Amino acid sequence: MPKDFLKDTQDEYDVVVIGSGLAGLTAANTLARQGRSVLLCEQHYKLGGMATWFKRPGGHIFDISLHGFPIGMIKSCKRYWTREIADSIVQLKNIRFDNPMFSLSTTFNRDDFSQLLIQEFNVPEATVKEFFDTARSMNFYDDQGTTTKQLFDKFFPGREDVVRLLMEPITYANGSTLEDPAISYGIVFSNFMSKGVFTFQGGTDRLIKLMHEDLKKSGVDVRINVDVEKINLENGRVQSITANGKTIKCKSIVSNSNLKLTIFDLVGEQHFDKKFIEDAQEVRLNNSSTQVYMAMKPDEQIPEETGDLLFSSAAPAFRTDLLLSRDITSRTYSFYYPQTRPEGRPRSLVVSSTNARFEDWAKLSEDEYKASKADLAETTLDALEKYVPNVRERVDHVEVSTPKTFQRYTKHALGSSFGTKFEGLAVSRAIPEQVPGLYHAGSVGIIMSGWLGAINYGVIVSNDVDSYIMKSSTQSQLADSSK
Repeated sequence: MPKDFLKDTQDEYDVVVIGSGLAGLTAANTLARQGRSVLLCEQHYKLGGMATWFKRPGGHIFDISLHGFPIGMIKSCKRYWTREIADSIVQLKNIRFDNPMFSLSTTFNRDDFSQLLIQEFNVPEATVKEFFDTARSMNFYDDQGTTTKQLFDKFFPGREDVVRLLMEPITYANGSTLEDPAISYGIVFSNFMSKGVFTFQGGTDRLIKLMHEDLKKSGVDVRINVDVEKINLENGRVQSITANGKTIKCKSIVSNSNLKLTIFDLVGEQHFDKKFIEDAQEVRLNNSSTQVYMAMKPDEQIPEETGDLLFSSAAPAFRTDLLLSRDITSRTYSFYYPQTRPEGRPRSLVVSSTNARFEDWAKLSEDEYKASKADLAETTLDALEKYVPNVRERVDHVEVSTPKTFQRYTKHALGSSFGTKFEGLAVSRAIPEQVPGLYHAGSVGIIMSGWLGAINYGVIVSNDVDSYIMKSSTQSQLADSSK
């Protein structure tokens, strides 16, 4: 008999959380700490969503998305998770850029970037200060009509080298482009500029293990291999879910699934207003990426001066179309040294990441797909040779993932690495107004993407859910007393 992954669940929960990305995990933990009964359903056999890892023979552990986040992660993890998790967040101190326009290293914070712009790029100090102050003052309620390109044209007209320095890391971090609203750039950029780039020591496997332990301590009923097929409504309100063929009642739902999948597949457009559906249909999915995972042989170490993050490009200028092109000119390398997992075997690994379009990979035949993956591995090794000499003789394992890989494991529409473009945030926030009791938390609108954005969005939504349940309970009690 197949295993029943929903065995011994309750008949009803206060909240069901669909999906265990960082937003879903944080929402579940926060609500359980507030005294709510919570069922967390994850369709994969591992928690974490895109914050995940995989193992290969030889003691190699590859992190999928452990590349860097702002210092705000420390505060959020300390408050909504545990001190042990927060204390394991460490700074990446050597961020490198290497392209035809410039080659430099930075600690990636405001002081260091200001000095680079003034001394190396000859930008007036007053202009640099005004740019940083403008970016820092941006918020979600600002004018959304100004694009990032227009922001740069205002402060650095004709300076493609400056635009490249300021834009490449953020494009890598959350899929931003020059055509997106300036606030989606300014808010994220300022978060990083606060204190630099940080990562989690011990790897994603240790992070998710600690989060799972805290979820159980909080009382969350955590279930893996549970595929939620439908969100069921009664009189327009959340009533239950159907998962693995079983119906479970609930007062509220937090969907950490893709925004469009939540609306059109799990619920159905017939349950929403026409104008809302029109807005939801207009939401653009963000791009995906390809990644090449390379493990060095046990006795082969990479010098730490190679850097922690390396933004490398052969393109003469920064262009969005070049970043997404199948003819790859730009790669971001994440270097993992033995101290990444200090308690494990001493291993050095490299992950090369490149922005990509889903359709460029989805339309290939099986043979073309395999050949394209093999070519990506070979060309990436060629490119890495500049920074890790004789890499082919020193490497122990090479593996490739594509947008189709991300779609397969996360069920994310088009394998999108960062959810939706900016307009997705307003649609995500408006869902409870359409279907009382239904909430969405995940990677939307660029601002609420990446590790920190996802965790903080999970917190915001969990507080909304708690207020909804409390209000609904009060209304029910008043109705009963009036009978």
